[in-house]
Amino acid sequence: MIPISGVPLNMNKAMASGLSPATVASLAPVNRRALARTALVGLKEPHRALLAECFRQFGIETVPMTANAAERLKKEKFEACVLGLGDAAGAVMEAARLSPSNSRCIIYAVGGNAQEAMRFSKYGINAMFQEPLERTTALKVVRSTRMLVQHEFRRYVRIPIMTEVSIIGDGRRIVASSLEMSTGGMSVNSHEDFSIGTNVEVSFALMTLPRVIVRGQISWKKPKSLGVRFDATDDRRQPIKRWIDSYLEN
Repeated sequence: MIPISGVPLNMNKAMASGLSPATVASLAPVNRRALARTALVGLKEPHRALLAECFRQFGIETVPMTANAAERLKKEKFEACVLGLGDAAGAVMEAARLSPSNSRCIIYAVGGNAQEAMRFSKYGINAMFQEPLERTTALKVVRSTRMLVQHEFRRYVRIPIMTEVSIIGDGRRIVASSLEMSTGGMSVNSHEDFSIGTNVEVSFALMTLPRVIVRGQISWKKPKSLGVRFDATDDRRQPIKRWIDSYLEN
């Protein structure tokens, strides 16, 4: 029997045995991309099980860690890490950010609020699961960030990141926390309000990026959140673009 070009020998045998082309195709080996891995650090069992289910729905593997999390994050590759904002959180985040393999992993925090998360802003928390943890809201967080975890960057141009932001405009200076960042602007969480179209100046730092000051304009507003569009003529926004490009490349 002469093998069919490009088809394994055992597949030729299957075709010779009278199986349909569709059945033969189903027998072909499939090249599957390695699953993205998320470390679940020090979580209680109900939280661990719920989050594992949420990530599993999007083909993301979870790895529970109850001890030596910082050491493992220095040595093993993970696309994301979920942990509570307890006393040990800083050491775990620092281990991840200083690791060549995990410096750009997506960090999720469980519990607390934006103000508490600001204590760890230098580590760049990307998203938060609010307590009490509920499946619907947890699934929404995973869905909105999964493209970054799975390295599908071309379809995701906004980086979820939490850091302290100073906004000056309308004769006021307020402190807010960032929600998402792009090369063209950012969204922030704020209890203060600005009118759409207000000219502002924002300043913030992003992990390895020193403090940036850039002009912008309030482009939209919702209860407790604002959108800022960066001034395209302000060259000071270029470090933001380089930082985002670097974030996506790693």
